[in-house]
Amino acid sequence: MIRLTNVKLALNHQEDDLQQAVLDLLDISEEQLINFTLFKRGYDARRKNAIILMYTLDVDTACNAELLAKHDNNPNIKATPDTSYKFVAQAPQNLSQRPVVIGMGPCGLFVGLLLAQMDYKPIILERGKEVRQRTKDTFGFWRKKNLNPESNVQFGEGGAGTFSDGKLYSQVKDPKHYSRKVLHEFVAAGAPSEILYVSKPHIGTFKLVTMVEQMRAKIHQLGGEVRFEQRVDDIDIENEQVQSLTMATGEKIATNYIALAIGHSARDTFEMLFNKGVYIKAKPFSVGFRIEHEQSVIDDARFGKNAGNPILGAADYKLVHHCKNGRSVYSFCMCPGGTVVAAASEEGRLVTNGMSQYSRHERNANSAIVVGISPEDYPGGVLAGIEFQRRLEEKAFALGGSSYDAPTQLVGDFLAGRKSGEHGDVVPSYKPGVTYTDLSETLPDYAIAAIREALPAFERKIKGFSMNDATLTAVETRTSSPIQITRDKELLTSLNVNGLYPAGEGAGYAGGILSAAIDGIKIAEAMALAINKDFEK
Repeated sequence: MIRLTNVKLALNHQEDDLQQAVLDLLDISEEQLINFTLFKRGYDARRKNAIILMYTLDVDTACNAELLAKHDNNPNIKATPDTSYKFVAQAPQNLSQRPVVIGMGPCGLFVGLLLAQMDYKPIILERGKEVRQRTKDTFGFWRKKNLNPESNVQFGEGGAGTFSDGKLYSQVKDPKHYSRKVLHEFVAAGAPSEILYVSKPHIGTFKLVTMVEQMRAKIHQLGGEVRFEQRVDDIDIENEQVQSLTMATGEKIATNYIALAIGHSARDTFEMLFNKGVYIKAKPFSVGFRIEHEQSVIDDARFGKNAGNPILGAADYKLVHHCKNGRSVYSFCMCPGGTVVAAASEEGRLVTNGMSQYSRHERNANSAIVVGISPEDYPGGVLAGIEFQRRLEEKAFALGGSSYDAPTQLVGDFLAGRKSGEHGDVVPSYKPGVTYTDLSETLPDYAIAAIREALPAFERKIKGFSMNDATLTAVETRTSSPIQITRDKELLTSLNVNGLYPAGEGAGYAGGILSAAIDGIKIAEAMALAINKDFEK
């Protein structure tokens, strides 16, 4: 087939206009066209009152070869690439040892699924609960402030991505088209088919819950095993080789192959690995606040008269500002039509995050506004970043009243350096509740100065961004893992422990649902090839 890229049409074009564009671009008649399918649809909103839809199409004609030769010099007319997934291995018969996956977020889920599809019958260990019970615990925390440290926004089936906007796009390089495998598995599990073609697909929490359950069932059907409330407390390493692992219950599982997909908040596991001598290094991450505006403000600023168009949906944004003090401030995990949520996983510490449902129909838009920091900002060793995060989370907890209510301030008051007393037009969505205060106490001085400089700069890009009544809620600390469990670039094993495969966000190799899932596929392939190689010895 022929792939056409960069096909541009007006936002409100007619249905027949797309076919006519195909005929015009290929210079063929209607009789020569067999069919065409939509591969990708995005939009260009740089001119908000003249928004353009951008299509990528796969076309079949009666003369594909001739047309490809004719348009050989046109970069927008090429042969359709093969994006189908091909398994790299199959489990040997009579394989005595089963690979183990620690963690069942997006990365661990795909490690387990791929291994199961290749007949390796993996065992997946998740410290939290199954996704539906975990959802009840999380919503219970938001309503009644009863935190379960093992079942919350961070821990449980589906990982932290379950309580997010459910974004399914990434900027990672993907030459093997692993993202298509991820999206097709999601659709097979019940995701809307539109995620296969919209440029910024998302799912939302409620749909993710059902999808994760379906994918777990598939793993079981293929001979895999999923165990919940199974925290791994120790990994036995002898002669730089994984031998077994021990759960908090005392049970041991013998295995030479472990995928470590533990997420960015498994601080106790990070410490255990460090004490075992697994090679770990500190890495940069970011900290800041959640900012909220009425979604209509963002829609008007981004889409103008086209705000409310169903194809465009709720508007998002992506912002960055380089400050005079050398810091960078940027928006992160933007949630159109969503809510700010309590994301704590440790008692006495407060963390915020953002989430949206599939509809994105809530009143407010929110995103993290965060400042990049580096290991030089938190000297003290490999795990010092964890203590840095904890100190900020403890400050936020105390400022909020030591009750999991979050400290909040109006943007106008934050910029003026005065304490807020109540909300204006923007009503904070954070549950259980908020306490109005002065947020300058929640972050280091350099971070406060950077955010105060960045907000007016963002106003120049999005009108209303630094409006007085927008709200800031503290504190956002879990933007990414504070450590990297470094791995071999080819074998994907730990640098100094054979059979241990650091994976996903917690190991410092992903950032978001899609990139974590892609990394899970890579890890599953590496494990399968290693198992087969060892089996042949």
